[in-house]
Amino acid sequence: MDSASHGGLSSLNWSLRLKISMQAAKGLEYLHKESVPPIVHRNVKTLNILLDAEWNTRIADFGLLTSNDKDVK
Repeated sequence: MDSASHGGLSSLNWSLRLKISMQAAKGLEYLHKESVPPIVHRNVKTLNILLDAEWNTRIADFGLLTSNDKDVK
């Protein structure tokens, strides 16, 4: 992430970027495989991946989600 394009925030190191992406992937996997019924987010983008003060990931904005079984097969 370029600090100039994000209001002067410092750049993220690669281990932190990997942590964020792995947590987001695990969250999406949980929704897709563990939820009953399975949930497909359908609007995954960086704006819908939230970070807390300790850089933990949260998936947000379920406005376009579906729990239709045909979407997860």
